[in-house]
Amino acid sequence: MLPTDLTVSAVIEQDDRFLMIEQRTAGSVIVTHPGGHIETGEAPEQAVVRGAMEGTGCEISVSGLLGVYLWIHPQTRQQFLRIVYRADMVKENVSRQLDSGFCTVHWYSLADIRLRSGDLGSPIVLRSVEDYMAGKRQPDELLAGMMPIQQNVAAVMANAALV
Repeated sequence: MLPTDLTVSAVIEQDDRFLMIEQRTAGSVIVTHPGGHIETGEAPEQAVVRGAMEGTGCEISVSGLLGVYLWIHPQTRQQFLRIVYRADMVKENVSRQLDSGFCTVHWYSLADIRLRSGDLGSPIVLRSVEDYMAGKRQPDELLAGMMPIQQNVAAVMANAALV
């Protein structure tokens, strides 16, 4: 069995549009939220702020937990566990060079994201935006007793919504 892939991402909404990135991975380009993997000793909130800067050049501020999602790839059975935060744009830096693997940054409406559903990194991307639009939220305290997160993946998974 493959290890669970644990990542964080941010849903950043401005004027009914969502900050999205195109990222080159495994020979194809996917559309996803800013974010990434959690580095050793890093809190999930720190990881999402760092990941947003690396992938978009934007400075963000985390405003709260949106949700924890689990998706299991239908062919490989790989488990993808994603902690998704709500975040606000602090500073957009369109001139900053993006880290390797990141192609472009877009502001997409929900309709645009649905149109690109075949290009999304996983179904978690659309589900988290739909949850955001529906006003769904998980309490910020949900993960408080699970730090460091990488050592408590099973506890985090127990609180995840299956996508």
